[in-house]
Amino acid sequence: MSLLSARDLIRRAEERVQPDEDLKQSPTLELEHLDTLWLQVTGTLCNLACLHCFISCGPKNDNHPMMTVEEVENAIERAVEEGVKEFYYTGGEPFMHPEIRTMIELALEHGPLTVLTNGILIDDELAQWLAETFRRSRYSFDLRVSLDGTTPSENDAIRGRGSFEKILAGVDRLVEHELNPVITVTTCHAELGGEQGRERFFKLLRQRGLKRPRLKFLAPFKIGREERRDEGYRAYERLQKGDLDPEAKQSLQCSSCRMVTANGAYPCPILIEYDEARMGDTLDDALRDIELDHPACYTCYVEGVTCRT
Repeated sequence: MSLLSARDLIRRAEERVQPDEDLKQSPTLELEHLDTLWLQVTGTLCNLACLHCFISCGPKNDNHPMMTVEEVENAIERAVEEGVKEFYYTGGEPFMHPEIRTMIELALEHGPLTVLTNGILIDDELAQWLAETFRRSRYSFDLRVSLDGTTPSENDAIRGRGSFEKILAGVDRLVEHELNPVITVTTCHAELGGEQGRERFFKLLRQRGLKRPRLKFLAPFKIGREERRDEGYRAYERLQKGDLDPEAKQSLQCSSCRMVTANGAYPCPILIEYDEARMGDTLDDALRDIELDHPACYTCYVEGVTCRT
């Protein structure tokens, strides 16, 4: 979607004082094809409690329990029947799962896999195993490591004291074993999303030995802890019927992805803490159209967000 259309959407939304009944309805988004399957393998259990976490993960959050190997395998096999093209493991912190290596090998039997992590639990032995798995896999295997600043003060204000050095230590181990992770930055510090901020990240990563730094920048979602840290969504920040043209519909990730957790299936990774977003017990229940009736859908549309690498 172009920047112009995003600005137009914001302007139109702010001007809506008394929208007609048709505009009060949320747009419907068809599931074009199941290209991407997300799995919440560690539920909401995490070794960090980041202030911007949209599902409030942390050491004491068990709203979504860990998935079993059987649950993961069943979801993967069903997705394969639908022609899925790639898999993503997230949490929580995936490397807290005692059977994460088995789960990684399961996914790589069927297609490309990306694991989202904060990198803190990647010791030398795990980094070596990941590198060996990467080299022998016939499908691509990627790691995304979250970092939210180029200095300890920037990152640790969001992710917790001492996390900056711990995260980069995990990155260092991956680099030592010739892996090149994607560094994911949530732009809670607005200046980091600009050209100078991005250049600071490239400089930092080159200093850590990444010859070809790979960066992914994401806008924060104003839900979970982020809602308390900053602010929630305003009343106008909600998609309405007529906002989406065919091109915009195809650009939204949820037109081709679904999320499976131990508590059931959802449209995407963002909304698993909302009961109204739950689509059923299994992936089969989620293979249908959805209503874009949550304010977080507005962020995906206006910011052009995709959780995919």
